[in-house]
Amino acid sequence: MKYHFADCILDVVSHTLLRGGGPVSVEPLVFDLLHLLSRQAGELVTRDHMIAELWQGRAISDSAITACIATARKVVGDSGKSQSIIRTLPRRGLMMVAQVSTSECATPPAKSHGVQRIRYARNDAGHRLAYAVTGEGPSLLRFGMPLITDLEFEWRIRSEKSTIDHLSEHFRYLRFDHLGSGQSERIDPDLDFTGQAKDAASVANTAGFDRFAGISMSGGVLAAINFAALYPERLTRLAIVGGYSDGRLLRDGNAGPESLKTLIAEGWEKSDNGFSTAFLTSYFPEGPLEDLRNMLDMMQAACPRSTMLRDRDAINTASVAHLLEYVRCPTLIVHSRHDAVHPLSEAQKLAAGIPNAELVILENANHLPLPGNPAWDPYLSTLIDFLSE
Repeated sequence: MKYHFADCILDVVSHTLLRGGGPVSVEPLVFDLLHLLSRQAGELVTRDHMIAELWQGRAISDSAITACIATARKVVGDSGKSQSIIRTLPRRGLMMVAQVSTSECATPPAKSHGVQRIRYARNDAGHRLAYAVTGEGPSLLRFGMPLITDLEFEWRIRSEKSTIDHLSEHFRYLRFDHLGSGQSERIDPDLDFTGQAKDAASVANTAGFDRFAGISMSGGVLAAINFAALYPERLTRLAIVGGYSDGRLLRDGNAGPESLKTLIAEGWEKSDNGFSTAFLTSYFPEGPLEDLRNMLDMMQAACPRSTMLRDRDAINTASVAHLLEYVRCPTLIVHSRHDAVHPLSEAQKLAAGIPNAELVILENANHLPLPGNPAWDPYLSTLIDFLSE
């Protein structure tokens, strides 16, 4: 459902707000307040009703409620002085006084896949690799981020599950955990991207995937490019999201100490602390914050601190620049313009080095697009259209 008022469109499926035709970043609580007011436009929404729906009845200070209302006014172009969209009724509550109309969303919510079946393959050395397949349609394999995926955990995270559900509506979607992390065998191997590519082939063989499209996220591009070079006959298409050609220490002007490694060392195995939160917000500065906390829990559970610290060095000095010319399948590179972890210049290297590759730039600062962010809808439609061709 979309709610239209003033010059705003509130889309409850993609969890986005447009004002004047352009996207506006909105925190989840503020979005929920706008949704509540839009649903009950012209009616009084009491303070108790707000607390019950937005904070599930928890004790909340007056200042927190006031701040949420003020932010809601700001993002829709209203103010406490004019109150032309959201009006305060003293000692009673709020009312959406702007005229509100509704329309159906162009993209319906994805059907939720309620049960996940985790199975196991074995790599060339006989180690166990956990994988799961959901959905029907053309085959699609995910090259996930090394060390920090967990099939079981991500099934319970809203943003991760939303991505799984959307892709599973269009594809037979295969995900797996790399050796040493998640549900795969918890040994402590050296980080070997050629080996990860061969592990992906072992999983694909066990799952019955012969020829298939691939999608790689962030550091997963290192295994994906190795796979494309090793098995060019198996990969029909490749999407790269938030990827890079050269590790941080191989880029111009990046020889100094790595702040992310310091954050891992200080806070990786501590729950709900400033160091670990700072680590993840450096990747996802636009949030939504609630999803980041859940993602952090998954990453900490998936991989111990000692392994993360050791393998940061391997990641920082890795390069696939010499392999780009061997990628023969159609390739789409999607990258956020303001990504501070892997800059846009790295995506441009990939696009220039892979024959006939295409680059799509998202107006976003998150390293990877997340549901609830204005970049999510265009990202999802672009990705599905490309992989479906």
